[in-house]
Amino acid sequence: MAKSKSTKPATASIGRLRLGLCCQFLEEPIKFRTTTATAMERLPRREQLARFAELGASNADALLAALQYCSDHGIGSFRILTPILPAKTHPTVGYRVAELPGADDLVAKFQRCGEFARQHNLRTGFHPDQFVVLNSPDAEIVARAVADLESQAEIAEWTNADTINIHGGGGYGDKAAALERFRRNLDRLSARTRARLTVENDDKTFTPAELLPLCLREGIPLVYDVHHHRCLPDGWSVAQASEAARSTWKQREPLFHLSSPVNGWSGPKPESHHDYINCIDFPQEWRTLAITVEVEAKAKELAVARLQRDLQGGL
Repeated sequence: MAKSKSTKPATASIGRLRLGLCCQFLEEPIKFRTTTATAMERLPRREQLARFAELGASNADALLAALQYCSDHGIGSFRILTPILPAKTHPTVGYRVAELPGADDLVAKFQRCGEFARQHNLRTGFHPDQFVVLNSPDAEIVARAVADLESQAEIAEWTNADTINIHGGGGYGDKAAALERFRRNLDRLSARTRARLTVENDDKTFTPAELLPLCLREGIPLVYDVHHHRCLPDGWSVAQASEAARSTWKQREPLFHLSSPVNGWSGPKPESHHDYINCIDFPQEWRTLAITVEVEAKAKELAVARLQRDLQGGL
């Protein structure tokens, strides 16, 4: 098995900026496959494992095609979808990769993706689902979150992914106590998971200002989501929040998130994402920075391409 290596940031395609595509494609014929636990529970265990191996191999091929697309189109980063190995940590049908038929070949496929990313200076990372919560007062929820993060870290080693990004979690009526639980539960993570863990401000509970002390104390990089910050302000300007977040990354390239509201800032549900990015939502403060900006827009590769054109045109 190949040794894990760190990702060295590339020269971005727009100045020093790197744009990132998130998980899926809208029009490109690159598809990731999944299944449900309900469907798999109907099968004998041997058939389950064979099916999981087949889906995993197909998704590894799709990931390599996705990375090739990014390389060909000046996209500097790709967020790997969480269930790239479907149901891996599910309580009834979950599995260890070593159990799968052809496990060594499957791991080699993902390692080839990691090597391609290294060779082409592409950044990869993960953003586990919102139910992955480290600060829950429910011990079972925390245990499942730890298992999911450890699973992502295993795949991250193969794919050269340098971030596993989660939200701060719930406030549970006492945000200070909730963040203290988050801090304590960090000790349950392995070194390879902790080294990749990042935390992001959200649009309901934790702002950049509230997360920064935790990030500085524990050495966790802060992923600044400017859309969330605009929905849940804390008195900091975008410039202040951006600089505070950058300070948590030390020598690593910061990772930020960008999206636009589907109905505009004065419309209903401004937290909902648009198909594309309105260029006025791209902070002027970011344009000269060496950062990765993941584009969270429903039009996927089309949204990234449009934003590239807008930024290159000086809009």
